[in-house]
This record gives sequence, C-alpha cells and structure tokens, in this order.
Amino acid sequence: MNGLKIATIGGGSSYTPEIIEGFIKKKLEGTLPLKDLYLVDIEEGKEKLNIVGNLAKRMVEKAGADINIHLTLDRREALKDADFVTTQFRVGLLEARIRDERIPLKYDLIGQETTGAGGFAKAQRTIPVILDICKDMEELCPNAWLINFTNPSGIITETVLKHTKIKTIGLCNVPIGMIYMAAEMHNVSPERIYIEFAGLNHLVWGRKIFKDGVDVTKETLEVIKDGKFFTMKNIPNMEWGPELIEALGAMPCPYHRYYYLKDHMLKYCHEEAAGTGTRGEVVKKVESELFELYKNPNLSIKPPQLEKRGGAHYSEAAVNLIDSIYNDRKNIQIVNIRNNGTIADLPRDVAIECNCVIDKNGAHPINVGHMETSIRGLLQAVKAYEELTVEAGVTGDYNTALKALIIHPLVNDAIRAKKVLDDIIKENKAYLPQYK
Repeated sequence: MNGLKIATIGGGSSYTPEIIEGFIKKKLEGTLPLKDLYLVDIEEGKEKLNIVGNLAKRMVEKAGADINIHLTLDRREALKDADFVTTQFRVGLLEARIRDERIPLKYDLIGQETTGAGGFAKAQRTIPVILDICKDMEELCPNAWLINFTNPSGIITETVLKHTKIKTIGLCNVPIGMIYMAAEMHNVSPERIYIEFAGLNHLVWGRKIFKDGVDVTKETLEVIKDGKFFTMKNIPNMEWGPELIEALGAMPCPYHRYYYLKDHMLKYCHEEAAGTGTRGEVVKKVESELFELYKNPNLSIKPPQLEKRGGAHYSEAAVNLIDSIYNDRKNIQIVNIRNNGTIADLPRDVAIECNCVIDKNGAHPINVGHMETSIRGLLQAVKAYEELTVEAGVTGDYNTALKALIIHPLVNDAIRAKKVLDDIIKENKAYLPQYK
C-alpha cells in the first residue's frame, strides 16, 4: 500500500547510476511503485556513497520520479522491512581485485577477477559478508528477495541457497549481453532473439539460438566462425577459431576464452600487467574519472562514460527481475538458481545459470536434461571447484580450499595451488575471519 522499499548493498558503487536509471523508468511507467531506495555502504566507501547518492537524487528529481533516496552506513536501518535487497559490493575494494589479478601471475597462472585463483580469493572474502547480510535479513526482512549481483555471482548465490533461509536469485549481465550480441549479428532488436542457456555463472553456453521463433543456431555459429567474434569490455576480443566453434556446436560466453584459449589469455594477462596494468588497475582509473563526473552538480543523467566500466545491461537485468517478481509476469529470464535436477549432470543443491520462468514465487528453471559431452566435462570440473569453494568460504578449512584450487582447470597444479593459496590468505588476512 505504501510503496516498495529496496535496499542496495554497495550503494557507493560506480554502477549505481545504472540501477537508478532502471528504477526511474519502471516508476514512471507505473509498473514498480518504488517509494524508498536505501543506498548502503561502509565507512571506507562513505565519500563515494555521498557522490553517487547525490547524483542519484538529481537523476530522480530531473525525471520527476517520486522516489526517496536514502544514503546510509547503517545496514540494519536499510534492511528493516525491505521488500527487495540488491547486492553489488566488493570486499576489499579495487585494491583487493588488483591483488587477485597479480598473485596468480606470480606463478604463471591466469589472474582474473571472478574465475581461477583470483575468483577464488574474491569468493573467500565475500562469503563471510554475504552470510552476515543474510543473518540480518533473517531478522529484519525475512520475506525479502535477495537479488545478488556480487561476483562471483554463482558461488555467492550457492552459498546463500545452502547456508541461509533467504529467498535469493543470482544475476549476471553476460547472458543478456550475449542476446544483444546475437541480435547485432542478425541485425534485429534483442526482443526478437531467444537463446537457450545452460551452465554456470561465467561458464554458460548458448545451446540454441532463435530469431522470431526460428532456429538460427547454425547461422549464428557460422558468423562467429567467420571471425566476427564478440566479447565484453573486460575481456580481450580474441578470435575463437572455426575449429572450436564447430566442435562445440554451441555459442560460448566471452569468459570461455580463459578455458578454451588458456595459453593466449595467460600471455595477454602477463602483457597487460606489465603494460597498461591489470584490468583492476584500468578500472581504478576509469572509476576515478567517473566519480569526477558524478561530482558535477549539473549532471543529472547516467553518463555515457559508464559503459567503459563493463557492466552493460546490469540495470536492465536487475530491474526487470524485480519487476517480474513484483508483477507476477511469468516471463523468461536468465538467472542463477538452485539446480533441482534442471541440469541432469550436476547435483541438485548447487547453483546453475539457465532460462527461468519468473513469477511472484521467484524463478522456476526450464528443464535442460543432460548436457552435450563436449560441454559436460568442463562444466562438472568447474562446478566441483565451486562446491569446494563455498565449503572453504564457510568453514575456513585449509585443505578444502587447497582442493578447490587444485581441481580448477586454470590452476590444476598442486604445488602452485598451495603457493597461491598461502599468498591469498596472507594478503587478505583482514578479510578472512574464517581462516583464523
């Protein structure tokens, strides 16, 4: 009756104008009666929260949207009686990301924010915090939906599903980005493309591609094979090679380059770190420029420079998901959810990424069955790593953590895994209470 209350954890993020733009659009359409939006951050993020929060207020005022923007460091105040909670935080800020990218490179391993050893480190820092947030939610807003965008999204979603009572759905902008890429290949609007997705977060395959309901998988793969390849802002545009696409018979996601073109990507990571800096270092500069823009009291829209940040379509994915739950839309979106037998080759209690029907009761996965043999092996190996990573993040058990790294395809070496793990624990001591 009084309108919705939404809390965004990590409200000082440079991505916040994205989600504000989405909320304004839904409010003006009359489809999402958002009344109070709480942007929450921690003491270290206070300055950024104030800068981006004031921009959010200007955006709302310019649009004439009746939304109250609250800026707070008090998470409990923000969570009390919230209807939805969105998470977009980074434990340890960008300095921690840069360490995640550089530590693996010391041992000639790919350093990346969300996968491999770097993604493992990020997960270990994030798991205690997401569990703490969920503990507060269980007390202050037990019926709220947690919409998780915090990376590694699949691992964090699985942690919440396995270890809390909170209703959660994980989100990523990769699938929606792939839909836009396919639409561009076929020179049509994204609404006319439907892709049958299955896999894990940052390891998802487009198994079938449809344009206006007609199967165009073969034609789409031919375009990719011909060298008209695609990627995202944070992943180099490295050509797949026709043999790989032919063998796969499916559309890979941009992150698959780390697995299928491992040596090339490792070389690129080394060169990047020695030259312009790791992606985290580049993002640090981009963010610095963005916040200078955000400070401008005359700025009252999302600046186009935000696209350099790599989070394209985040707002669209997050706001559409909230809208579909609230309005019981029964439409199809690609999210991270409990498997429950959807992919027959994986355990029932793990998180997967796939097409789901979204209604007032949440996300209902569309059955996938068995995955192709060409996909299944990598899928199962990475999922085993994710299961162990969740367990290590919750328990702080050193041997479980070591096993997780050893079996990850981007580490896959016991000696280097131990060295990387020891460095991760040493460099992240302040953020790993579970490893006491």
